[in-house]
Amino acid sequence: MSDESSAEPSQEGKAASKDITPTLRGWDYEPGTINVRKVTGLDGLPKLQMRLDLGLLQMEIDGRPDGTRPHGFESLLEYFEDRLADHKRQSGTQEGFHLTSSQCQALREEAVMYYQRYLSLFVLEDFTGVIRDTARNLRVLDLCGAFADEEQDRLILEQYRPYIVMMHARARASVHLREDEHVLALQTVEAGLAEIKKFFQRLGREEGYGESNEVRVLKRLARDIRKRVPVDPREQLERKLRRAIEHENYEEAARLRDKMTKLQQAEPAKDGAEQVK
Repeated sequence: MSDESSAEPSQEGKAASKDITPTLRGWDYEPGTINVRKVTGLDGLPKLQMRLDLGLLQMEIDGRPDGTRPHGFESLLEYFEDRLADHKRQSGTQEGFHLTSSQCQALREEAVMYYQRYLSLFVLEDFTGVIRDTARNLRVLDLCGAFADEEQDRLILEQYRPYIVMMHARARASVHLREDEHVLALQTVEAGLAEIKKFFQRLGREEGYGESNEVRVLKRLARDIRKRVPVDPREQLERKLRRAIEHENYEEAARLRDKMTKLQQAEPAKDGAEQVK
């Protein structure tokens, strides 16, 4: 008599085990938002899941998001970068290296995977992962822009450069803010704005900078950071003093001068000290 507990599951049972309904239960799709979570996979490694209207998207946190290794490399980008390096070693120049339309298409499709992942990581505030994946996608733009056979393939990804630069700057600034490095965070945002401005200048569309949503996002972030920058006490008193004099409030001005004198006596200004303005 056979042991039923060890019997192979029926075809119906196998089909039921592949139904993702239990996985989605309690995790409703919310239109207009990016719904993501981190789970542990069957291999014991963490995975990212993004809730979609008809299911979910699961990604590896490291390596290529779909877990494959094309041509034995972490990604197609690394594969083609290796081919470029090999071409330079053999010929002594980059000239003659090229990417076909199908190769550029494959690189674009791969870049979408990384885009989905860095969006998910940003929501989960894994800013280090966002920095890694956005920098990686910028390399795709540079590679196709320099070596694609067809002009369309050289240009088609460039429209996304401001967005990727913006996300990269936001992630780097967020890392600095976690360490209370407000000045570095502000410099990072300003560098991102400068890079986007150069992008529009290269296109001959300087007016596009003022119309860019990415620019608006970074400028708003810069304003928020400036509000969080610790104000030098002397500078703060000087501002109040100027306002008191402008309003002819001389009694308040005298009080502020006394405070400035006491502050200078207690903590002399250091030569070469930088003040954030």
